[in-house]
Amino acid sequence: MRSNLILRCASAVCFTALFALFFAAPPLHAQGGEPQYFAIRGAKVVAVSGPPVENATIVVSRGLITAVGKDVAIPPEAWVIDGKGLIVYPGLVDSFTDVGIPAAPPASGEGGPRRPQEGARGPEDRPFSTPWRSAADEASLSDKRIETWRSAGFTTVVSAPKGGIFPGQAAVLDLAGERAGDLVVKSPVAIPVAFQTSGGFGGGFPNSIMGVLAYVHQVWLDTEWSTQALAAYEKNPRSSARPGYDRTEAALANALENHALVLIPANNSVQLRRALELVDRWHVNGVLYGGQMAYEVAAEIAAKKLPVLVNLKWPEAEKDADPEDKPSFRTLQFRDRAPSSAAALAKAGVKFAFYSGGITAPKDTLKAAKKSIDAGLTPDAALRALTLSPAEVFGVADRLGSIENGKVANLVVADGDLFEEKTKIKMVFVDGHRFEVREPEKPKEPPKGDISGKWKLSYTTPDGPEESTADLAMDKDGTISGTITSKRGTASIITGYLSVDKFSFTINIPIQGSPADVTFSGTFDGTSLKGNIRVQGFSLDFTGVKPGAASSTMVNLGGAQ
Repeated sequence: MRSNLILRCASAVCFTALFALFFAAPPLHAQGGEPQYFAIRGAKVVAVSGPPVENATIVVSRGLITAVGKDVAIPPEAWVIDGKGLIVYPGLVDSFTDVGIPAAPPASGEGGPRRPQEGARGPEDRPFSTPWRSAADEASLSDKRIETWRSAGFTTVVSAPKGGIFPGQAAVLDLAGERAGDLVVKSPVAIPVAFQTSGGFGGGFPNSIMGVLAYVHQVWLDTEWSTQALAAYEKNPRSSARPGYDRTEAALANALENHALVLIPANNSVQLRRALELVDRWHVNGVLYGGQMAYEVAAEIAAKKLPVLVNLKWPEAEKDADPEDKPSFRTLQFRDRAPSSAAALAKAGVKFAFYSGGITAPKDTLKAAKKSIDAGLTPDAALRALTLSPAEVFGVADRLGSIENGKVANLVVADGDLFEEKTKIKMVFVDGHRFEVREPEKPKEPPKGDISGKWKLSYTTPDGPEESTADLAMDKDGTISGTITSKRGTASIITGYLSVDKFSFTINIPIQGSPADVTFSGTFDGTSLKGNIRVQGFSLDFTGVKPGAASSTMVNLGGAQ
């Protein structure tokens, strides 16, 4: 009986550890016991704002870059890092994402579509609009993508809430800190707009793109009117009735007063031309995002002098597309030419920056940027689109985006060109704090089959059966990347591989205040997965099938081993 009790307790501990997989992370600060002064000596420094300097030294003091050059005095208290054979770049910037903001829908009743039979609910009664949400307020160290993005060289993101036409306000976030407030560099910097419809169900408004555009235009008119009405009332409150309060209008007016940009979606040539007209019609300081067919309208964008955020999730055929469904010539042309849009924008003199879009593995962002280089963009321009250009677009180039005296010490230290596939990032500095990047485990033998795709993982905990989803992508050498999603959230894979028929992929998560690896490993037979989930000496057996495939019998050995 005593042994059974111990087994049940061990199972509970195992489940508690696994349960922690999708919960809060500890503070993302650098390794403990380090000084506040660093010197990277003898490295090649790619400043972006100027020409590269060979055999240079960078001094970091209390989070700032205080010296860069060949003949630089190193403070005696500095931790000296040998930079021989290494290249130092400015920290990379993802110019439009939701990294740093854990997935959380708006509170019930706020910002959603209203059924026709429902009455007005008050100031929040606007469909799909929650512009009072702020990335600065919702930023959290619990987002497990922070470490994954940082390990890929991204020190900064322009992050915004998702969901709706006016989902919320974007902020510039640095990807490290001891508390959530440490992440925020500047807020608000932008008001993203998404042309989301109600889908046409239940008569909800707006249920067409025309309705969305009319709705957005009306919101801008209402915001302008309420701003003027409030100013007039405040000047002489005895001369007129008090203007009514509208939460959407108030939030937008405050953001615009703080010079927030308005981000407008536009990907194909029709959308891009429409967006150029909308900026004039709405009288806003606009930035286009998407931009993948800019190769057709780059000159028109240049004439309007609008910046463009280019989505690096290039169009491609769906993995499970019907083989009988033949794409049009126009679609094939778009897939082929989309990566050339950045070069077309550069040639036209348009300021542009890259963002990850739907890319879930941050290392794939650099691979996608390399495709733009292969399509005609210079490597220097590609690097600038990931560093100084986004900093300029969002008004933080005075502190981020290049390696210069007085700027924040956001640095990437690599052993080669960032756009070369074999290059390894050795360490990253965020706000002057050093983070070492560990080497991902590689397969010893070529993979047998392709493990890519979405998998439904089934396992049994002491509290009963549970499921999660693994969205896996595999390189030719067997390296696995992707995400694990359950009802508790999403976590990115930090290392993984398939060697012959044996797989392993790992997520690093906090358990009782300390980071711990959770590893999924087992065998892949081409159609199903079978293995165990191990964490801190405990394990749970699991099986995996692709949704729609016949489920294999779930193995349950009670958890602990």
